[in-house]
Amino acid sequence: MGSENSDNRNSPFNFGGPGVPGGPKRPDPKKWNGWRFSLTYVVILIIGMAVFNYVFVNKVQNLIDYSAFKQKITAGEIKKVELSDSYFTGYAEKESAPGSADPRPPRLFNFNQQDSHAKVWRTVPINDPELIKLMDEKNIDYFAVSREGSAVLNFILSWVLPIAFFMLIWRFVSRRMGSFGGNVLSIGQNKAVIVAEGDVKTRFADVAGVDEAKEELVEVVNFLKTPQKYVDIGGKIPRGVLLVGPPGTGKTLLARAVAGEAGVTFFRMSGADFVEMFVGVGAARVRDLFKQARSKDRCIIFIDELDAIGKSRVNNIGGGNDEREQTLNQLLVEMDGFDPSSGLIILAATNRPDVLDPALLRPGRFDRQVLVDKPDLHGREAILKIHSKGVKLNSEVDLSSVARSTSGFAGADLANIVNEAALLAVRAGRRLVAQIDFSEALEKIVAGLQKKTRVLKPEERKLTAYHEAGHAIVAAFTANSDPVQKISIIPRGFALGYTLQMPVEDRYTVTQSDLLGKIDIFLGGRIAEEMVSGQFSTGAANDLTKATDIARKMITDYGMSERFRNVALTTRGGSYLGGETSKQDPVFTREYSEATQQYIDDEIARIIESQYKKVETLLTEKRKLLDRVSSVLLENETIDEKEFKLLLAEEL
Repeated sequence: MGSENSDNRNSPFNFGGPGVPGGPKRPDPKKWNGWRFSLTYVVILIIGMAVFNYVFVNKVQNLIDYSAFKQKITAGEIKKVELSDSYFTGYAEKESAPGSADPRPPRLFNFNQQDSHAKVWRTVPINDPELIKLMDEKNIDYFAVSREGSAVLNFILSWVLPIAFFMLIWRFVSRRMGSFGGNVLSIGQNKAVIVAEGDVKTRFADVAGVDEAKEELVEVVNFLKTPQKYVDIGGKIPRGVLLVGPPGTGKTLLARAVAGEAGVTFFRMSGADFVEMFVGVGAARVRDLFKQARSKDRCIIFIDELDAIGKSRVNNIGGGNDEREQTLNQLLVEMDGFDPSSGLIILAATNRPDVLDPALLRPGRFDRQVLVDKPDLHGREAILKIHSKGVKLNSEVDLSSVARSTSGFAGADLANIVNEAALLAVRAGRRLVAQIDFSEALEKIVAGLQKKTRVLKPEERKLTAYHEAGHAIVAAFTANSDPVQKISIIPRGFALGYTLQMPVEDRYTVTQSDLLGKIDIFLGGRIAEEMVSGQFSTGAANDLTKATDIARKMITDYGMSERFRNVALTTRGGSYLGGETSKQDPVFTREYSEATQQYIDDEIARIIESQYKKVETLLTEKRKLLDRVSSVLLENETIDEKEFKLLLAEEL
């Protein structure tokens, strides 16, 4: 009946561990002994090297013009001249150091500083033959020096260090950029995650709720273990097996179980890993993947989300893409090329089988499709047992009860419930997970996080209580409806209250009367509000949306209208196995006239109005029960299944 953004910064759910507010900080892997690498240090290093080069290397003292240098030779101020490739250095007459015949100091690592015991002039050398004649005329001692040490040092400073420095910077930047920066030269190589033979620990015993799918895949395991018996009889194992099912049903887990049971190498890759911004890269990766797989004796290639590269090329659903089409073409060629008698099998998974290219599904490629559907009641119980093996459960925990309350849940949803129950037990300070933890985890996942700090006005609280009581009473007196498990006016998620119904058993078909009953339950909250306040509120917006959608589908999809009985008025080019296709979906098309649209609108309004009057009559007859349930809700905030049945018994 309303929504409000929540802030859980002050949540009591604080373990005080690494990465949790209030706990010790997790060490940063990019830090070494408290120091973290940063580009700021690189800039400071560059500036320091520039200053060092200017002060010590390139700064030359007593540097004079070449003409002035010759004048000092002519004037007799320079007595000795040192000739080198870098400078001509002139020395004034001085006394030699005791025990030394050569007044020149060692010059291997001389950074062009002025000699401390002699007056020195330097000039840049010029190709001037007259200089030698001048020095001979003036009896000047001149000599040439070979600066081999300085040359080596200059080479290191000028070439080796800058190249090493820029290589270090490139490596740092490439790590920051990720795989693109580090793998520019190997962009055509496949990105498959390769698990060596025998390293896959998953077995069929770790997979539950999909017994039929496991039976189909046992044949694949037998072929990988003993391919010769199939070859001897002349049989051919399917080249490709396509796992089809909604998200979270265990398609990837099944593929790993096949590899684990067969004990073969497992190549795992997502369909999106093939496609890059460069045309042709995906095809190159497909070739590299199959080349690497053929080098193995026996292996499995698993491509997750196959629809990322396998969309139909006929009508370009979702838009054309040259890179994706080239990748798909290469995949088709490779699947035709490998030897059917070899130990190479391709497994793929998707939840959009309708958008796949027909060439992928023809015999000889993905010629076997295995449905991995959501588990039934016994399957859900088996999945809960598998995921609760490592969880300490109270002896009173009834997993079968949890399984009955989770109709329509996939394996991943059930694993999430077990994990949430364990976390809630820790939050409550219990050492064992209790049944109440599973109930709270289920409500948290279905209805949202409980908002204990939200304070409602008395009028809003009363309106919410009557709203939820209206839902519950209509559900109780509607044939074939799911029993009410809990009623609450404690805000959760986007709702100010909720009525939780859980089916007793799995249902796979719904009749017209069942659909009308669901509309009645959705309208019960709005009618109860009107009865107590005399006006409507925005709290029933979501209920009205769901009721209208059911009425529309009855007419357009299920052929349950008077004029278009047994006629489907809409077609859908694609369906997502994890949910419904919305009206905004580009594959949703309307194939009827405006007059038919007008009829549909009128018929929806008629159905809603008819059911509204029916529910209004029911709640008017049960007004005392409505007031009683609302008052208990206002007092206790929640009513469980047993309490609600007692209230119903009092009324009867």
